[in-house]
Amino acid sequence: MAEVTVKQLAATVGTPVDKLLEQLKEAGLDKSTADDTIADAEKIQLLTFLRQSHGAEKKAAGASKITLRRKKHSELKAGGSGRKTVTVETRGKRTYVKRDDEAREERIRQAEARKKQAEKDAQTREIDEKKKQLEDIEKAQEQARLAAEKAAQEALKEAEDAVEQERREAEQQKLAEEQAKLAAEQAKLEAEKAAAEEVRRQAEEEEQARLAEEKAREEASAAEAAAQAAMEEAQRMALAELAAGVEEVGQKQQAAAKAAADAELRRQQEARLRANPAPAPSNAPPPPMGDSGKPSRGGRRGKGGRRELHVSSHSRGGGRREKRGSSRRETARQIDAKHGFAKPTAPVVRDVDIPETITVAELANRMAVKAGEVIKTMMGMGVMATINQVLDQDTAVLVCEEMGHRANASSADDLELELRARLQAVLEESEVELETRPPVVTVMGHVDHGKTSLLDYIRTTRVAAGEAGGITQHIGAYHVEHDKGTITFLDTPGHAAFTAMRARGAEATDIVVLVVAADDGAMPQTIEAVQHSRAAGVPIIVAVNKMDKEDADPERVKNDLSKHEVIPEDWGGDTMFVPVSALTGQGVDELLDALVLQAEILELTATAEGPAKGIVIEATLDKGRGPVATVLVQGGTLKRGDILVCGKEFGRVRAIFNENGEQVTEAGPSIPVQVLGLSSTPNAGDEMLATTDERSARELADLRDQKSRDARLADRKPAKLEDVFSQIKSGDSNTLNLLVKTDVQGSFEALRDSLEKLSTDEVTIRVVGGGVGGINESDAQLASASNAIMIGFNVRADNSARRILAEQDIELHYESVIYEVIDRVKASASGMLAPEIRENIIGLAEVKDVFRSPKFGDIAGCMVVDGVVRKSEPIRVLRDNIVIYEGELESLRRFKDDVSEVRMGTECGIGVRNYNDVQPGDQIEVFERKEVARSL
Repeated sequence: MAEVTVKQLAATVGTPVDKLLEQLKEAGLDKSTADDTIADAEKIQLLTFLRQSHGAEKKAAGASKITLRRKKHSELKAGGSGRKTVTVETRGKRTYVKRDDEAREERIRQAEARKKQAEKDAQTREIDEKKKQLEDIEKAQEQARLAAEKAAQEALKEAEDAVEQERREAEQQKLAEEQAKLAAEQAKLEAEKAAAEEVRRQAEEEEQARLAEEKAREEASAAEAAAQAAMEEAQRMALAELAAGVEEVGQKQQAAAKAAADAELRRQQEARLRANPAPAPSNAPPPPMGDSGKPSRGGRRGKGGRRELHVSSHSRGGGRREKRGSSRRETARQIDAKHGFAKPTAPVVRDVDIPETITVAELANRMAVKAGEVIKTMMGMGVMATINQVLDQDTAVLVCEEMGHRANASSADDLELELRARLQAVLEESEVELETRPPVVTVMGHVDHGKTSLLDYIRTTRVAAGEAGGITQHIGAYHVEHDKGTITFLDTPGHAAFTAMRARGAEATDIVVLVVAADDGAMPQTIEAVQHSRAAGVPIIVAVNKMDKEDADPERVKNDLSKHEVIPEDWGGDTMFVPVSALTGQGVDELLDALVLQAEILELTATAEGPAKGIVIEATLDKGRGPVATVLVQGGTLKRGDILVCGKEFGRVRAIFNENGEQVTEAGPSIPVQVLGLSSTPNAGDEMLATTDERSARELADLRDQKSRDARLADRKPAKLEDVFSQIKSGDSNTLNLLVKTDVQGSFEALRDSLEKLSTDEVTIRVVGGGVGGINESDAQLASASNAIMIGFNVRADNSARRILAEQDIELHYESVIYEVIDRVKASASGMLAPEIRENIIGLAEVKDVFRSPKFGDIAGCMVVDGVVRKSEPIRVLRDNIVIYEGELESLRRFKDDVSEVRMGTECGIGVRNYNDVQPGDQIEVFERKEVARSL
């Protein structure tokens, strides 16, 4: 029985705690408080003491019987299906009479037997009740499921009917609009045809009245007929296009036909004038001629006594009002001229910037034409496209050049550089002076070497005590106000899975403090930190920690690091080694002095004015505050209200908090802060830019998001039939799907990379989804659809997600330490590996002679020279140490008895199944096969 506290024992026996403590002291047990634990031996000692004391009292009093009263509380369920619970109190009274010992022992045995039987009956009744309750629950769940399915089917049918009805109405409305548009175009074309016919008729009458010679009349008639034929041809083509369902009428063809008709009409008028000029009086200037050859009614005298023609009388804002119906007698050119519109004499050529992908609508917008013109041009080129079709860059360039414009191919990188230059324009306009900034120090090293504990002593906090598993799970950023100046510290994890985090810390820092335990020496993550620091070109200061231990050996640390070209100053190198102790504070002041000295040597400067720029250290999704990004300002000043761009996310800064959770209004260079207001959680390591131009920030974020989406689609390779066949052939169909949700972005990256690296040729571990924030309903649905195991790393599931997880029976694990997650996934994946078959030789028998048996055939008389020969195990026949047969035993006898095994040094008769070529001198090897579980 497990140990219990004094308080629990007092509640069990129904005795006050104070009285029980007095009895314990009288029994010789040293228990002073209610939280002290009592072992089983101590319980027996207390019971013995109480029995002795009570027996002595009763003996002294001469009592021969005792009466006990007992209250028992139980619960009854009423109302059906256990909806209502009633508490029942049962009171009992029992009198015990003192008799002889044998009778008392017999009664005790009978009472214990009755008690055991009663308990057994109670357990049976309880099991029956639970079974009945489970049956009722299952029946209710089945009814609820059937009702839900029926309701879902009815709702789905209603939704489908509604969608079908909406589709029919939309089609009818679209058909009506197309019919109305077609009717309007046809009416417009008939009006233009009637106006042209009226103009032609008037021109013929005037020509017959004025022309005197037959030759000129014939030429004019031929010209009019040609013009009429061209116009009718143009009208016929336009009507054919409308009847065929083309969305737009061929404006270019109509314009060309109309221009040809006007030119022919003008040529006829000039021919008539040359053939029969009208007489004019000598004292009066000739009347001005209109476009149709008739004298114009308006005009003013110009130079040389000639009258100047005007496009329209409305253009000068005066003139007498035209009579009603006079527009019917004017020519088409006079009607167009009344509106003051001048037709362009040459096509407009535009410079069109074409990105890597563009839609037809966007291309038409950039060329200032209708989308139908672009579609018509593509149809002429043999390409069918819709208005929302996405075109590649080469196709868009060909279409643009076909329509007479100049195409300039551009890439997404050019646009990003342009937008970045626009965001940095504010800094270039204002010349600011450089100021000294605090150094950014990153603490790196192997796990459990005391990185966070050393920073705790500097900050006088207790961060390490709150870390899950005693290791840092993500980058911690904070600055320290010291008497020697301000220093910004970045604490990186030391676990092997957080390689990307350490790399980011090295890139965003000025000085690296490499913490190495004096009793452990250089470890794998220590060497990895040295490599990251050198790749980033950052100076290193080695802090030899745990100097307070007896087995501390700083010379061992120097020897280990010197193998990787980290030479101490006292050995003639350029790396400072400072012995420290995070427990006692030894050497912490010397370490701070070394940091300040190194910062002075580096001459760290930055601009304190202008928009801020920096790097995202970490990002998380807070339930109450939304996306929260921890950023390190590297230049400028970050203020509340700035427009912030972090990778593919942007937003306005709503609030700024320091590492203590206090709200601040601004943050200068080398100061880490938390910002609120971004559209989503950015990726750790993204560049941070602040600007006041919201449009440029939005364009840059959208462009990066599009590039990221294109990159993901490009990396996704389509499945090939050969790959599927090869997987089936090799048996590589074991895939463990995982869905990982973490508290911060860096932990998600580390977990995803570490888990996917566990994949082998036989088992594939795939992270199908996840991200930052709590587990919601969509995550549970994704896990159910992909048959994935859910892992919550320092996050929890909400109520809706828990309900779906319970209904779908989805496996969910809450974890807070990364190596526990890796071990759990490794164990799950190991269960998917096929077991390894191992063969162990358990015995060897040498054939001495061969006998003939009418029942079994050849029987080998053998001597077991090693191990044991078992009849149930497989065997091999060896001749000159070469395997000549592998099979099973037909019989194994010792004298005339069938036996299951024969041990070493014993003779036996062996019959080999389906093999009769055993010869004297052969060896029969007996072995066993065992399945051994494999692990990753």
